[in-house]
Amino acid sequence: MVNALDSARRIAPRMAARAGDYDRAGDFPVEDFADLRTAGLFGLMVPSALGGVGASFADYTAVAYELARGNGASALVFNMHASVTGALGAVTEELADSLGLPDSALAARDGLLTDAANGAWYGVAMSERGAGSRLSQLATTYEVVDGGYHIKGAKTFCSGAGHADAYLVAARSVGDQSVVSQFLVPAGSDGLQVEKTWDSLGMRATSSHDLHLDVTVPADRLLGGMEGLALVVAQLMPHWLIASYAAVYVGVAQASIDAAVEHLKARKLTHLPAVRARVGRADAAVAAARLAVAEAGRRVDEEPGDPETNRWVWRAKLLAGTTAAEVAASMLEAAGTSATRRGHPLERLYRDARCGSLHPATSDVCADWLGIAALGGDPDHDGSAPRW
Repeated sequence: MVNALDSARRIAPRMAARAGDYDRAGDFPVEDFADLRTAGLFGLMVPSALGGVGASFADYTAVAYELARGNGASALVFNMHASVTGALGAVTEELADSLGLPDSALAARDGLLTDAANGAWYGVAMSERGAGSRLSQLATTYEVVDGGYHIKGAKTFCSGAGHADAYLVAARSVGDQSVVSQFLVPAGSDGLQVEKTWDSLGMRATSSHDLHLDVTVPADRLLGGMEGLALVVAQLMPHWLIASYAAVYVGVAQASIDAAVEHLKARKLTHLPAVRARVGRADAAVAAARLAVAEAGRRVDEEPGDPETNRWVWRAKLLAGTTAAEVAASMLEAAGTSATRRGHPLERLYRDARCGSLHPATSDVCADWLGIAALGGDPDHDGSAPRW
């Protein structure tokens, strides 16, 4: 793990140097992903027995934080790949037995993870217009056909669209709408099309375009080898759906401080008490959010799925999203009007940081979940909208 963290720290400055150009053009950061592949980081969450690093969730958060200090957009796309490989790699033999997963599914999973360790990377195609990321509300469907499954529908906000080697696609069964399954669809599948729709305020370099599917995939592309596991996995591993974003946005918040400090020193503004106070408050806020993410990571590794662990998972996402937005705004104000010009790092970081509260689960949903839990309710079921 030390080598992976060192690699992330070594790559991050190169990512930072390129971030402005990728953001301005709205282009995918291909050089960043070439660096990630060369460093072997696509195998971060792959068990060592399959050729990967064998990192824990806490290890992932440390790597994601460093990458986000370089380029939040690249770290965000990397998060999607880590979520897929991390969830697959976390299926122990005991969990597989309890879920009744067939041996063939585990063999297929090992093949996908081995491919990741060798440089393949995966995107996530879960969100849909009108449904967001709520699995129970998806319109994309699948049905059993000769030799596999036919999937039909459209996805939005698919980070890395057009660049990933395969996409994790969530879909509902035609025969039973309550059954939601996940498939890893190869990028070259007939009937898979990318529609370039991404032109956003922040995280412009993620290439989070729409994905249209009218594809047939082999049976071994059904993750877990059983239908209906998507909602089960969401309940067992909420950290990959929620808190994995947190580490990225804490890194973006820290990058805002780093950029502000450089700007303030260059402009000889560090003697101003109001400026120093802003930097001091930002430093404390980011440190607190980073500790929350670290605590969530520690608990996930020690007691995954435990109610208190899950509370820390939701806390981490809430604190990361709100902290990133507040810190970036404060650093921009401390730096002054010149930092709002297009091309200034703080202008880009301000826009990127603003997206943290919007990524699922949004800050409002996180706060609602935590409020219900604090009041003694069941936060996964007592909210006004389905969590998944």
